[in-house]
Amino acid sequence: MAHNRPNPDDRSDNVEKLQSMIVHTIENMDEAEESMKYANAEDLARIEAKNERRRESLDSFRSEIKDEYQAQQNGNSSENNNN
Repeated sequence: MAHNRPNPDDRSDNVEKLQSMIVHTIENMDEAEESMKYANAEDLARIEAKNERRRESLDSFRSEIKDEYQAQQNGNSSENNNN
């Protein structure tokens, strides 16, 4: 029987991943807003609600980036102190 071990926690590229998620979310918002020109009232309300959720996600992503950046800085400081 094979033993499954969890992968080590590698947070080194989390900031880059979050930044990529922000870019894609903004692109999706732009595309949705463009489609609003041709939407009926029901679709318009749905698109507006979805874009509002996307704005909330963007705020969360930006907050996570700050946290990850701070964690990276703290990690680098402790690594430098150990050498």
